[in-house]
Amino acid sequence: MFYKLPSAAIVGLDCRPVEVEIDLNKGQTAFGIVGLPDASIKEAKDRIHSALKNSGFKYPFNFRIVINLAPADLSKEGPLYDLPMAVGLVIISNGWNIDLSDSFLIGELALDGTLRHTAGILSLALHAKEKGFKKMFVPEDDAPEAAMVSDLEIYPVNNLTQIISHLKGEVLIEPIKNRQFKDDYVIPQYEMDMALIKGQEFAKRALEIAAAGGHNILMSGPPGSGKTLLAKSLSSVLPSLTNEEALEVTKIYSVAGMLQKNMVRERPFRSPHHTVSNVALVGGGRYPRPGEISLSHRGVLFLDEFPEFPRAVLESLRQPLEDGTVTVSRAAGTLSFPARFILVASQNPCPCGYLGDPDHDCTCTPTQIINYKKKISGPLLDRIDLHIEVPRLNFEKLSSERLGESSAAIRTRVEEARNKQTERFKNSPVKTNAEMRNQEIKEFCRLDESSLELLKTAVEQMKLSARSYNRLLKLSRTIADLAGSENIELPHLAEAIQYRQKEQE
Repeated sequence: MFYKLPSAAIVGLDCRPVEVEIDLNKGQTAFGIVGLPDASIKEAKDRIHSALKNSGFKYPFNFRIVINLAPADLSKEGPLYDLPMAVGLVIISNGWNIDLSDSFLIGELALDGTLRHTAGILSLALHAKEKGFKKMFVPEDDAPEAAMVSDLEIYPVNNLTQIISHLKGEVLIEPIKNRQFKDDYVIPQYEMDMALIKGQEFAKRALEIAAAGGHNILMSGPPGSGKTLLAKSLSSVLPSLTNEEALEVTKIYSVAGMLQKNMVRERPFRSPHHTVSNVALVGGGRYPRPGEISLSHRGVLFLDEFPEFPRAVLESLRQPLEDGTVTVSRAAGTLSFPARFILVASQNPCPCGYLGDPDHDCTCTPTQIINYKKKISGPLLDRIDLHIEVPRLNFEKLSSERLGESSAAIRTRVEEARNKQTERFKNSPVKTNAEMRNQEIKEFCRLDESSLELLKTAVEQMKLSARSYNRLLKLSRTIADLAGSENIELPHLAEAIQYRQKEQE
């Protein structure tokens, strides 16, 4: 006796088709699962045995059961195949004639036959729609996530008995309605507002530019100057995710098993500790999964105490900062994850933190200062657009009751600048000024004679690399957008130059 059901394997953020083939033959009781399954799939035979028994279904004793997950050369992982394997066994052992060729079954079984949350439901639902399936049966807790995909009937399943009763036509499961994106999304109330940060107008201006153009920023200053507070407030001035961006981010969190039922509508803010491993930051594992840089896609990655991160971990950021993607190569295969984020890094000027502070003596030796600064390589610093100093505040500013400009006012300017970029790059995969390639820089970053002369002087005196040159033009373009200017003018370029760090010798 033979039965076959469609399924899929999650590979990176996408899926590949898998067929669950079930064969029953008379003979000594045995249960084997083949097709490159991982340990969690191999253990499914015990879960399925208990689930069938506790749900009131007869287990096919005196049969040799073989389940093949085809194709056999594709590695499979996770408990998502529990439901199709169990349903297929019930159908074939009872000799029922039920056609599931247009249905997609996904879910992990508990020992009592109920279904548990399964990661990657959104990617699987998108795959089911792409392949032309009409119905999808998922765990009840995951149904809202699957319902984000239109033109697909989503059936929330609570337990094995319920889905078998539905397939037999006895008690039907009511499909849930598809959930559409809402354009009238209300901006949340952020915990931190720019108005509550005392002083630091220069740093706030730099953060506004970073938010408007998607630029990376490095803040340097003594302990307690407000670097962390400024970084956390960046989220409050970023525009809301577009529908396309929201879907990208939600897929990442779905595959990572971190999605809380609803679509991700707020830009991510990730702040890993400086003891984070390379795999945790970049992504990887035996079966590669997204790391922190992918979880911060279209949002902010905040690296506090920047020089304290291991050198190898920091150097792994080079390719993602340049390309907006990270490629993870493992024995199981090579996968690419999106990683287009705003890097916000903070550091002290020296190990003790008081180098250059007029009110505190620095206790570091010259060798300690040099070694501390060498922890961050020149090529990595070269990929950061804005380098700013965050000085310690005096008593007058700390005790002032005067509020600064609110995040809402800054966000309005940021959104206007982003709208200009959306219109500018409407026929291009580029979304922000920071993503511009050489062809876009040539077209949209033209300078007049006086600006060219200033740029020439800056490149020669600051010893800027070709990458720094291009990033300076991108930064100038963002400043011009915030000013509402069609062209990059001399003041815009001059402001951009002051944010660049002199090339390390």
